[in-house]
Amino acid sequence: MAAQDQALQTKYYATEILNTEKDSRCRLCQQFDETIDHIISACPILVKEQYIKRHDSVCAQLHFNICKETGVQLDKKHWYEHVPKSVETSKGGKVTILWNQQIQTDRTIPNNKPDIIICNNEKGTCMLIDVAISGDRNVTKKEAEKILKYKDLTI
Repeated sequence: MAAQDQALQTKYYATEILNTEKDSRCRLCQQFDETIDHIISACPILVKEQYIKRHDSVCAQLHFNICKETGVQLDKKHWYEHVPKSVETSKGGKVTILWNQQIQTDRTIPNNKPDIIICNNEKGTCMLIDVAISGDRNVTKKEAEKILKYKDLTI
């Protein structure tokens, strides 16, 4: 609840609310105010490793659940043990799930590698899934970004 109320002990909170600190800049990057939003999704130091790990973990869980729902044979019992394969096919070949695969197109498209692609081989359709882990304030912006990013690919 403290995180939702923006009341965690960040340097920004200590400076602006408690008046116990003089400097509200982030301990890691020293560039921006150390707010909860900054720590969760905007610190340039955490982008390099921690945000990527979190993103990949969320994608792996999604991949695991999609595989279970579509009848793909899984070798692990729990999502946190699951290591996605590049290509998975359901029993009977009705569905193919691609993990982090570049899509070949007849013309150059800069954004052609979504996180997960679900191909319904019977209907001849594909669903593109690209995950973004953003702060609450950026959800609408990120959603619009993703739609625009893959517009050419969906055509």
